[in-house]
Amino acid sequence: MPRLLILTVLVLFAGLWLPASAGTAPAFHARILLIPLDDRPPCLQFTQRMGRIGDAEVVTPPMELLGRFTTPGQSEKIINWVQQQDLKSFDAAIIALDMLAYGGLVGSRVHNVSFDEAIKRLTIMAELHKRAPALKIYAQSVVMRLAPTADQKNGAYREKLAHWAEISVATDAKSKTETATLEREIPAEGLADYKRARSRNLRINKQAIDLVRRGVIDYLLLTQDDAKPQGVHIADRETLIAETKRLKLTDKIAIQPGADEVSMLLLARALNKHANFSPRVKAVYSSEKVGNTVMPFEDRPLRQTVSYHINATGSQEVDREQDADVLYYVYASRFEKDRAESFADEIAQKIGSGKHVIVADVDPKGDVQGGDTAFTMALEKRHILPELSGYASWNTAGNTIGTALPQGVIFTLAQAKLLKQPAVAERIWSAQNWFLIHRVLDDYCFHNLIRAKANQFARQVGRSSTLMSDETTRQVEEYSLNLLRQSFDELATNFEQKRPGSYQQVVRCTKPTNLRFNLPWNRTFEALIDFDLSCSVTP
Repeated sequence: MPRLLILTVLVLFAGLWLPASAGTAPAFHARILLIPLDDRPPCLQFTQRMGRIGDAEVVTPPMELLGRFTTPGQSEKIINWVQQQDLKSFDAAIIALDMLAYGGLVGSRVHNVSFDEAIKRLTIMAELHKRAPALKIYAQSVVMRLAPTADQKNGAYREKLAHWAEISVATDAKSKTETATLEREIPAEGLADYKRARSRNLRINKQAIDLVRRGVIDYLLLTQDDAKPQGVHIADRETLIAETKRLKLTDKIAIQPGADEVSMLLLARALNKHANFSPRVKAVYSSEKVGNTVMPFEDRPLRQTVSYHINATGSQEVDREQDADVLYYVYASRFEKDRAESFADEIAQKIGSGKHVIVADVDPKGDVQGGDTAFTMALEKRHILPELSGYASWNTAGNTIGTALPQGVIFTLAQAKLLKQPAVAERIWSAQNWFLIHRVLDDYCFHNLIRAKANQFARQVGRSSTLMSDETTRQVEEYSLNLLRQSFDELATNFEQKRPGSYQQVVRCTKPTNLRFNLPWNRTFEALIDFDLSCSVTP
């Protein structure tokens, strides 16, 4: 990792940790029940850690119940776990209906659970509402994506099935001919299973809408998993839009891109509603052209995705900078000469003038799935990264936008409502600093600097970087950890003594220590990175 980047990021981390305060730390300001989409870091770890930025305890079922990759979560046991909770001790619940209905996102893409069984499992939602009528319930229901999950069974025809799902709705002669060819080449059983899963999921999406109509769910995100501007998902989406409008529920239901990041969006909304707060956000794009361009794996322009995500967090999108509590800079100009430098200049100027800024670094081609090196270097050269309210640069536009935005929104809430209390401020600064450095380690260090090397190493010791054996995974984890530790060690060594905080506080943090790394799904696509960090505050 470039030394200059390390120095900039470490502006966040300073001094020796001091005890938070004498006596017992105050209780968290909020307690949130979370049933995640699955056990991957964005759905679980990110949401739990982000909750702490808003001084919220996020409580989830035991990890062993959440499944792992193609092994679905144990829905019945999760339901039993929920039934044992003191629901009145929570301020809100965030529930991925796909985990309850099918055992998670991957389980939703196959027809291993019938509609009748799925709807039976969802009766827990009405039970929750009956037991705790005042509990605010925020839910997610995924609109099935075009491609099935890659596994050993469908490897030979997965891409053909995804292409069929994209073009089979087209009416031109070429597409019809190609569709017929694909239907002969795709195993009949595989195509039939895909169609049954898609039909069942649409029915469950509609049932989710009905739970809003009945007053069980307070706010619902119907989120479109990876897609394209054309495909079989469009009819599903339009059906759900029409049903939402028919029932006059457009203020309680949003239909938008996304999947993995949605629990973070709903967390921001839950905390904003709990605090009776609605930050004002102005989006700023690296160019008008990219703002109006559809990003890879999505089905609508970037500007629309950003607006939907802002609304989902319970924030207000504003047009004028002077009306904004926080500015949201969206960079998607990796292939525009010198734009990285000029956009970083704009951000630096705003931070220098006292503005709060969130940055999303979006991959406009979908071939890197990590931060842009030129833009990252431009940010660090101007010492911007440590000063951001939120930052992300991983995978799809929706993933990046839906991580940076809620972090920044929740930190804006913390600045407005919570940081004046020293003991609470220490928890918040620890969480905010952890999340920022985690984003650099994960989004930039791992995905940009290490992942390609890890993939190559995986092919040397095994056969694949996407479906690795446990032994290959162990070797790749060790290899990646050693590479990541080099960046981490520099990060922990190069630091400054103090960083001014809000309300005339001085924030001191430990050097980050105890780096942990693993690949939870036996592939390099996502990594679980963790480390220890504590901060103290001097008024």
